[in-house]
Amino acid sequence: MSGYVIAQIEVTNPENYKEYLAKVTDIVKKFDGEFLVRGGEFQHLEGTWKHSRNIIVKFPSYERALEWYNSEEYKPVRQIRMDNSDTNQIIIKGV
Repeated sequence: MSGYVIAQIEVTNPENYKEYLAKVTDIVKKFDGEFLVRGGEFQHLEGTWKHSRNIIVKFPSYERALEWYNSEEYKPVRQIRMDNSDTNQIIIKGV
């Protein structure tokens, strides 16, 4: 069963956030992840949707997604994102 990272992001410091964008892709690939959605146009249809940037990353398994998120490689890059954005994020099992 695949694992998915689903994130809603509001970038608060675009200039510094560029460093996150430059580094995150290679780390995701190292853990066999694939970006399915990375930003892009969307329409808010129902409920509360707080952030303007949406991300979906597919990993081969839920466990692999957790390995990526908790990895030593991602930890400093994750901090760059956290310092320069407001984020809602989950890792979920899926088909």
